[in-house]
Amino acid sequence: MRIHYLQHSPGEGMGAIEAWTRQQGASLSATHLYAGDELPACDSFDWLIVMGGPMNIYQEDEYPWLQAEKRFIRQAIEAGKVVLGFCLGGQLIADALGARVTRNPQMEIGWFELTPVSAGIAPPLDRLLHSPLMAFHWHGDRFELPQGATLFARSAACDHQGFAYGDRVYAFQFHAEATPQVAARFIEAEGELPRGDCVQSPESMLDDPARFHELNRRLFAFLDGLQQRVQPKPSPRQAFAAA
Repeated sequence: MRIHYLQHSPGEGMGAIEAWTRQQGASLSATHLYAGDELPACDSFDWLIVMGGPMNIYQEDEYPWLQAEKRFIRQAIEAGKVVLGFCLGGQLIADALGARVTRNPQMEIGWFELTPVSAGIAPPLDRLLHSPLMAFHWHGDRFELPQGATLFARSAACDHQGFAYGDRVYAFQFHAEATPQVAARFIEAEGELPRGDCVQSPESMLDDPARFHELNRRLFAFLDGLQQRVQPKPSPRQAFAAA
């Protein structure tokens, strides 16, 4: 399995997903867009993971590489790759599929519960959202649903927390990859946090490491299920030879 990820700022890498890739023995490569890296050919990877970032998807004048990135994400989807996006990454997937990304009614920063949308909880999402999930958030925008997508979660502050597009493309508004170290970097980079009803203090965001563990555990279960779902099945002849 070959995994490629897109990174938009120095402090927003793979988070907990990096540990999962090591467990799978997958090869891992990256495009650091903020550093001017070139995008790879689509035939060089099996999975594309689009990470978060402090910019907005519509700031193309300030971040001109966003235009090429959106085209690249669309190409990866059309090529049948597994494509996952977290926060900004989820918004970029939505945009690449023709949906709007707009300001959310309020900032959502900290730990807030996700409510599963039962119509969208098909395997492997049932491993992530078999029940309400306390998730880590850090966003001010939200995505609309692309045509043909299925909503799978919402929160009190944001009605669109995730969607599936077919069985290989998943957009997450929340940061399922967050670890205590990732959250601490977000807090340090932000400096003074904005005020808002859905903005928690740095202390409350970091005071319970068990929440990160449970969030990552459920993410890993989803990724395991997704890998099992999309990996090529051996032909009867190959299975016989392996036996």
